Amino acid sequence: MSTSPTDDTFEVPDRAKARRRELVTFAILAFGIWPIVAVGVVGGFGFLVWMYQIVFGPPGPPAH
Repeated sequence: MSTSPTDDTFEVPDRAKARRRELVTFAILAFGIWPIVAVGVVGGFGFLVWMYQIVFGPPGPPAH
């Protein structure tokens, strides 16, 4: 038994609902998750540079 577009059991996804779900997903990613990830990456890099400078000293000309 196969499902074809003419069967009564075949459901076509509602394009408006799919579009709304896609826009909500985009908004959550664009304005929620990715900004948090970006701040975390930049903050993590800053922390690594800070720890490196604590261990090896700040950058500058070599001491004579």
